[in-house]
Amino acid sequence: MLESAWGSSSVLLKLEGSLPSGSFKDRGTAVLFGSLVENGITRVVEDSSGNAGASFAAYAAACGVELDLFVPASASPAKLLQARAHGARVHLVEGPRRAATEAAVAAAARDGGLYASHQWQPAFNLGTQTFAFELWEQLGRRAPDVVVCPVGAGGMLLGADLGFRALYEAGLVERRPRIIGVQSTACAPLARAIAEGSEKAVAVDGAPSIAEGVLLTSPPRAAEILAAVRGSKGTIVATDDHAVWTAHEALRDRGVLVELTSALPVAALAALHASGEIASDDTVVIALTGHGLKSAGQLADRLGVV
Repeated sequence: MLESAWGSSSVLLKLEGSLPSGSFKDRGTAVLFGSLVENGITRVVEDSSGNAGASFAAYAAACGVELDLFVPASASPAKLLQARAHGARVHLVEGPRRAATEAAVAAAARDGGLYASHQWQPAFNLGTQTFAFELWEQLGRRAPDVVVCPVGAGGMLLGADLGFRALYEAGLVERRPRIIGVQSTACAPLARAIAEGSEKAVAVDGAPSIAEGVLLTSPPRAAEILAAVRGSKGTIVATDDHAVWTAHEALRDRGVLVELTSALPVAALAALHASGEIASDDTVVIALTGHGLKSAGQLADRLGVV
């Protein structure tokens, strides 16, 4: 975790890209695969836009589990290379993100293997709650005031909420942090739900964005995500690609290379301060969810390098 000045205040940057496969998904995958192996599962099917698939492939290889991975054809080549390097059978699916989910579900029913979706398996969120436990330890056995993270399927956000609720119920923290999720304006069903006071995700068509890791038009756990955010007195906002790229550049100038999706929470900081969602004296933790080499191709294109 790196302390960094941002505007007139400072934030703590939590570098989740330092986990084994380069993203926070390893927290959930490690616990999930422990559960799968314990229950004798030897073949699984997963759908992913990239990071979860790369993480699944790494842990499947370590556990001797076969993996069929269904991914959008537009997924990051670097993430697909990771999955293939670990021996996963990678199936490219044309169309929107949900097409990969539909293909994975159909394959599991047709060919066998457990559909072990990180979006549905409860053991996955039991793993991501370690994000909260680790923050508590790093902050000297206390909770921050605010946690800001990207949100697509909500694995990081739900894990943070679950972990801090557990700490609060155990009497180990006096209060829970406000949890703020950040989406892309290209696909913001949860930010719109918060703005409109809805209990479920607002239907959106979705559009391309450099923040490719959060482009889910219908997050499966939308109601849980919205309840977690409201229960923590937090919110969900959206920001555009220009702000994301500017934030990514500012992170690079500080020596921190993250994937483009991970720059979402930094891109929203100025607006969150301006709206009063974050005060200048708050202890703010920014979840930088994936390493920059995850989106090496996108980055090379935007920088105009080979």
